[in-house]
Amino acid sequence: MIADDQDLERFMRGELDATTFPHREHVRMGFEMLRRYDFAATAFEYSKALRMMTAKIGKPQVFHQTVTIAFLALIAERIESGNGGDFEAFAGANPDLFDPLVLRRWYSAEQLGTQAARRTFILPEAATMHRPTR
Repeated sequence: MIADDQDLERFMRGELDATTFPHREHVRMGFEMLRRYDFAATAFEYSKALRMMTAKIGKPQVFHQTVTIAFLALIAERIESGNGGDFEAFAGANPDLFDPLVLRRWYSAEQLGTQAARRTFILPEAATMHRPTR
């Protein structure tokens, strides 16, 4: 779809407005990038785009590397497990990805709240990996 390509190009150049970029769009851009690029390239370019967007609004501190990489990993895993297709089909098959708290399955709020988690990707604490989702 042409709109997806145009949106993705604008995202990758950091031109989208971070103040009007909802979680669903974060997931959609991750999905679109992962369909076109490998995981490492996507992680780099996606992080770079978000950093440009947050810097443009004067809030570079809101960028969160662990959340970014963890969500991209979830999206990539779902695509690889056959939950691909177009974005609407993907979204319908993976509604949990649209809950910003889905990472609580693996990370505690305290762990995600650290400056280290914002600056770099950190693995989940072993004790949190088997907690119930709610």
